[in-house]
Amino acid sequence: MNCPLCQKRPTKRGCPALDREICPTCCATKRFVEISCPEGCRYLETAQKHPAAVVKRQIDKDVTVLMATMGRLSEQQLQLFFLFQSIILAFKPDGLARVVDSDVALAAGALAQSLETASRGLIFDEATASLIAEALRKQLREVADEVAKSGGTRAEREVAQVLRGIERGARHEGGLVDETPTGYLDLVARVLQQGAPRTPPVLIR
Repeated sequence: MNCPLCQKRPTKRGCPALDREICPTCCATKRFVEISCPEGCRYLETAQKHPAAVVKRQIDKDVTVLMATMGRLSEQQLQLFFLFQSIILAFKPDGLARVVDSDVALAAGALAQSLETASRGLIFDEATASLIAEALRKQLREVADEVAKSGGTRAEREVAQVLRGIERGARHEGGLVDETPTGYLDLVARVLQQGAPRTPPVLIR
């Protein structure tokens, strides 16, 4: 019997999240991206302790691609980056709609524009035409405002730089990210699942 996810490889593992048999490759590459794995899954526990070579290669590739979309980041900017990415991944739009990369690009770009303008002394809140992107932008704005409270204008510039990196990645600039509607979001989900920093940033002073 072929795996119900890839329709190609034979099933060999019982997946407690899907309550069906799937193939080892889909188990290794789709966990926490398409499959919401429970903590007690024995395959998950084994993989976390002893990741397979193919998974290690995928992790290395994902991190390389993600950092290439961002460019050089300070430690503070890196923490901000993963903070914003965690919020983006957790964001759930109203109804049955789903967030895609283009929504992330619009939200990040609009907020970056507002912060860049504010750092020059001009107050203008850039909005987006997409309802999903606009709702996401407002959530990101709340976090950016908290960071700016303690860090001032310099913090606004740092946050804007991070958001521009997120925008580039979500727009698939440079051809590094898979050209699918959620290629960037899937990439970020895989990287964060592998233990990327999730702690709040050290506010810039």
